[in-house]
Amino acid sequence: MSDHHHDHGHHGHDEIVAHGSVKDYTIGFILSVILTAIPFWLVMGHVLPATTTKVVILGFAAVQVIVHMIYFLHLNGKSEGGWNMMALILTVILLFIVLSGSLWVMYHMNANMMPAMDASHAMQNMP
Repeated sequence: MSDHHHDHGHHGHDEIVAHGSVKDYTIGFILSVILTAIPFWLVMGHVLPATTTKVVILGFAAVQVIVHMIYFLHLNGKSEGGWNMMALILTVILLFIVLSGSLWVMYHMNANMMPAMDASHAMQNMP
């Protein structure tokens, strides 16, 4: 008889795949509802000035993204040996570069185009 036996429950991975518990999903759901309800109330109730409301909504949106990543996507520094976190950091950096670069180009394009229009307008109004 062979001494060889198969362990079908172990596939050669020493890493335990983290799946969320009902408690984690419940906490994530409750936080998501709260992080949605507060900005909704701010907008519908006209509680803050418009500019402040926009900034607060962006803040709540950023927090909600983090809540979703932790409680629903189970992203942390340990999942997939840390590669998920590295991919997330790279994504955030690239997103920041693309968005800030786009805003910078649009602002400077607008600033560089406007003086020519103002000069032609000033020429028309000269005596």
